[in-house]
Amino acid sequence: MRHSSFPRSGEPISKLGFGAMGFAGWFGGNAGDSESNWIDSLLYALDRGVNFIDTARAYGNSERIVGKALSQWSGTRPFVATKVENLSGQRGWGTPVDPEVAHPPGHILAGARRSLAELGLDHVDLLQLHIWWPTWGVTGHWMEELQQLKQEGLVRHIGISIPDHRSDMALPLVQSGLIDSVQTIINVFDPIALDNLLPACVEHDVAVIARCVLDEGGLTGSLTEDTVFAEDDFRYGYFDDIVPRSVYLEKVDALRQYVPRYAGSLAALALKFVVQAPGVTTAISSMQVREHCEANIAALDEPELPTDIHELLRFKHRFIKNFNETKIFGEYR
Repeated sequence: MRHSSFPRSGEPISKLGFGAMGFAGWFGGNAGDSESNWIDSLLYALDRGVNFIDTARAYGNSERIVGKALSQWSGTRPFVATKVENLSGQRGWGTPVDPEVAHPPGHILAGARRSLAELGLDHVDLLQLHIWWPTWGVTGHWMEELQQLKQEGLVRHIGISIPDHRSDMALPLVQSGLIDSVQTIINVFDPIALDNLLPACVEHDVAVIARCVLDEGGLTGSLTEDTVFAEDDFRYGYFDDIVPRSVYLEKVDALRQYVPRYAGSLAALALKFVVQAPGVTTAISSMQVREHCEANIAALDEPELPTDIHELLRFKHRFIKNFNETKIFGEYR
């Protein structure tokens, strides 16, 4: 397993992180999977050197299941990150909302304590706001509560998760020096965080947690015209409401020219692109399915992409879409 350093502490972080959103059961195809299988997958990842886990208060039973897995783990304690739940509803993911709506006074403090109870931990390594908007500025009751949790020793580091593809929105907060990490979308189709946000994070010693690295499965090559997502699958409408699915599949097919010469699979190509981007601390992927977990870990054992191919992927295949709009569009279906 490759590692980076968490900028503010210097501790080693695996370049591949275990995304625990799948423990919420939001992937329709995994609805029948058992909790024990999910825990088995997490324990396998830990055993193979993955030491970063990302969950959230909003992910249903995810924190509880992560805590149950950790109680069965006898190795070195991994770096555990969670997020404060956003109370503004779906619209808050795509359009700015007031901080008093997303995180009313006292909500962050109470949410953090609830997360610790669910996880069975006395502190978390990173607490992130699940949404933050630049209209909030860099100070306010929300920042005061985050800082209070650090002072009380309940949280080691604080950060934010950017709600959608507009990664530049976090620049003022990164430059303020008040946060330790930013979580943002980075993948072959949407690499714009590499342009401005990542250099700023490197300059200010802010960790970068890349998410949607496989574009919710679209970059694995498994999506076809016939793939059907159940209405309770969070990807329902994801590949169809913004652009026709045929357009998306054409963009994916254009990446097949790099496989197998530079990567063992499309998924491996997508993962390798993200983890070797300068400034990326870790790339999280939902790995509740053991088979996917094994494939992702194996991808990082492959040789890195040549620099010219990485640059080609970064600039030639951009296909930036605000898929979070689908959540808002859902209100009008």
